[in-house]
Formats: sequence, structure tokens, C-alpha cells
Amino acid sequence: MSFAALTKKELTQVENNSCCDLAEMAALIRMNGTVQFGSNRFILDIVTENAAIARRIYSLVKKHFKVHAELLVRKKMRLKKNNVYIVRLPQQVKDILESLSIYQDGTFIRGIPKETIKKACCKRAYLRGAFLAGGSVNHPESNSYHLEISSSYQEHCEDLNKLANTFKLNARCIERKKGYVMYIKESEKITEFLSVIGAHQALLYFEDVRIVKDMRNSVNRLVNCETANLNKTVSAAIRTIENIKLIEREIGLDQLPDRLREVAEARMKHADLNLSELGEILPSGKVSKSGINHRLRKINEIAEKLQGKDRNS
Repeated sequence: MSFAALTKKELTQVENNSCCDLAEMAALIRMNGTVQFGSNRFILDIVTENAAIARRIYSLVKKHFKVHAELLVRKKMRLKKNNVYIVRLPQQVKDILESLSIYQDGTFIRGIPKETIKKACCKRAYLRGAFLAGGSVNHPESNSYHLEISSSYQEHCEDLNKLANTFKLNARCIERKKGYVMYIKESEKITEFLSVIGAHQALLYFEDVRIVKDMRNSVNRLVNCETANLNKTVSAAIRTIENIKLIEREIGLDQLPDRLREVAEARMKHADLNLSELGEILPSGKVSKSGINHRLRKINEIAEKLQGKDRNS
């Protein structure tokens, strides 16, 4: 089961106050409901591919409206042949839609009515219902962090965006081919969103995986940095040793000033030491890292001059 599916399964078990039940149901019906007109009456179908969400919708409808509801199961014929669950309400549909502020004065409301989300708890419940209806979230181990909620109408997406940002989630709304999407990209804000809608187990799992992932990335960066520095040190040491050998062949190390000669001899004997370690083993006494670097640079300059004379002769 995907991380998004596990999150939704957890959300279907959240206990609500009565007002929050209605806010959550308003989001579910607003986003997944379709209305059919026939024989002077409405028929409402609420469609989902998630069995747990279908049970949630069915129980909420029976609890708050005490109307006859049918639960239908069909199989998709294209691509993944998953089951499609339909909660069908053949009676009192208009009354239900009006009580949820989805249908008013003969018009379907495309945004989120203010009376539906008056309380902070109802705002959380509406976002929970919206995520159940059209939400998805990447697994925290994936390459990018991404949570989104799809909506058919621009007004509803923009209202969802505003609603999410009342909790300072840095949400955005964009248009896609089949509608509009509210999305969140930052991992910290995704965990905050999961907390807002009540998915606390999913939040803890998300944070655990994210922390391990970030720690692993930090370790990899440190290892890569150390490896690069080591390669750089080794390359510099090899180049310096080659230059010392050149000086020895051309003029002899005894022609160098004493402070350069002792560094050259120490480098030849201890090619694996870094500059700080090399400065601690000189016969004349301890020399700082910058002092060793300065002397080796002088040795390299002498070797380069000798190489220049060879090319000109």
C-alpha cells in the first residue's frame, strides 16, 4: 500500500465533532460527488476508488442525515482494473446539498462557503475531506517532496489554497489539463499539513524517513568532500615528489637551502602525511602548516625553472 493510501486509511478513522463531520462531508461531496436529474428529483453519487473512504462517506451520511443510501461496487475497464465504490443517495439530495452549502438558490457553489469553515476545527476537517477526495503525497523516500489536492474548479482550488495558508503552509495553486491543483513542496510544510488534518501516524513515519534520508545525504556529502580533499592532497603530494626527484637529478638536493632541503627529504620519506603532520617531524623543529606549504611552493618553483631550462636547451 502506498504512503498516500496509508495516510488516507488513517484519516478515515479520525473522530470528529458533529460540525467537523459536516465540513469533511462537504469537501468529499463537493469534490467527488455528481448529481443526476431525473423524474423531478436529484440522485447523488459520491465516487471513490478507496473502500475505506467509501465506508467513511456511507457512515457519515447515515449518521447525520438518516437517509437511505446505496453502496455500489464497479470495476474499472481501463488501465488498472481497480474497484470503484459509489455511495448513492436517491432521496433528499437537495436538502442535503443545501444543508452543506453546496447548493443554494438553484445554483451549485464552486468555492468553499464561509459558513462551512467558521471554526478552526472545521477548517481542519474540510482540508481532511479534500485530501481524502483528491489528495496525494509522495513517499518521503522519493526524490522530491510533494503533496497535492486536485480540484475541478479554479474557485475551489483558490479557496483551498487560502484555507491551507491560514495554517501558514505556503501552499500554491496551479492549472493542469484536467483541472486545478493545490500543492505543497516543502517537507516541513507537508508534515505540518499532515498534523493539521490529523494524520499523526503518517506524520511520524514521514519525519522518521525524512530525518534518516537527510542524515544519509549529509553523510554522503561529507564523504564526497573528504574524498575530494584527499584526492587533492594526494595529487599535490605526488606532483611535489616528482618535482623533488627532478631537482635531485638536475642539481642535487644539497644545493637547496637547508630549510627547503629538509622539507624535500621529509616529503620523499613520508608521502602519505598531510602538511600539518609533515611540519611536526622536521629535524630542525616543528613548522606550521602554512610554513610547510610556503617551502613546498618554493621547491615547486625551483623545479619549474629547471624544467624551463631543459625545454630551452
